[in-house]
Amino acid sequence: MTELANIAALFWPLLATMAVVTLVLSFLHWYLQRRWKNDPEAQFRFQLIMLAMSFAGLLALVVALPINDAMRGQLLSLIGILLSAAIALSSTTFIGNIMAGIMLRVVRNARPGDFITVADLTGRITEMDLLHTEIQTEFRDLVTVPNLYMVTQPLKVVRASGTIITAEVSLGYDVPHSEVRAILRQAAASAGLKDSFCQVRELGDYSIVYRVAGLLEEVTSLISARASLRAAMLDALHEAGIEIVSPSFMNTRALADDAQFIPERTVPRFRRREVKAEEIAFDKAEQAANAEKLRSAIEECNRALAEAEASREEQEEPDRIAELETRRDKLLSRLSDLEEKIREVEKRDKAGPGADP
Repeated sequence: MTELANIAALFWPLLATMAVVTLVLSFLHWYLQRRWKNDPEAQFRFQLIMLAMSFAGLLALVVALPINDAMRGQLLSLIGILLSAAIALSSTTFIGNIMAGIMLRVVRNARPGDFITVADLTGRITEMDLLHTEIQTEFRDLVTVPNLYMVTQPLKVVRASGTIITAEVSLGYDVPHSEVRAILRQAAASAGLKDSFCQVRELGDYSIVYRVAGLLEEVTSLISARASLRAAMLDALHEAGIEIVSPSFMNTRALADDAQFIPERTVPRFRRREVKAEEIAFDKAEQAANAEKLRSAIEECNRALAEAEASREEQEEPDRIAELETRRDKLLSRLSDLEEKIREVEKRDKAGPGADP
């Protein structure tokens, strides 16, 4: 009986600690789940708190074990070594992403709203944080890319001043290349491109490959401009009586020599406004670009205010200072409203498709 009492006394601190840890973790889990039930963004905080409390409970159980101080110190040292090794192994990527984010901010070759291509990913930047960059693709999807990937892969940024867009078409040898090049340049001009040019890219066995290109100054309509260029090429070639068919199709058809496969021009009865693909695909990226422009305008106002306050001796400066302050307040108000809209969209996206609007 005495031996049983000694064993119970030996393990009583461990059992009591285990019961307290279990009760505390269970109560904390219930309380946090109830408090953040309607907050979809609190999941990360909940997991982080539970992880920290579970680790603290593990340390409490180790301290309460019925072992000597030397063994207890060795166990605590082992846990510290394992934790340090895990942090050291994971911190290489973590610190690498932070350094890459700082590099992207310092170099500033890309900013929110820009069209970029990273490896095989193309879209517009919506967010640039310290650890990751968010890109919205032409299908309206949001892709999160680690900053380390951004700086280790070729990054192509579409210049805000304009970019060259191209399209290719293959035509038969029976059509003079000088005529084709003139028609394609005219098509590029009608599609809204400047300084258009046409090149003979390839002399194939059965056809010639032409590439037409031009400068697009309004880069926000990049996707629509590419589609408009191809449509303008079709219209221009058909109006000139030039067929666009494959050689095998031409060689195997049993038709008259003067038969042509050119659709007749039709006039739609009701002309509706065609929605641009960019208006649907890059909604968040466009908001991010507008916010970046407002921040730049606010910085310019602050610089102008500093210059005006430094030269208050001139009589016109008080009026100019008041004007600049009014303009800055309006810009700050617009930026606040825009950021609120962006937060509402992000909250709706994180809530999922079944959430209430």
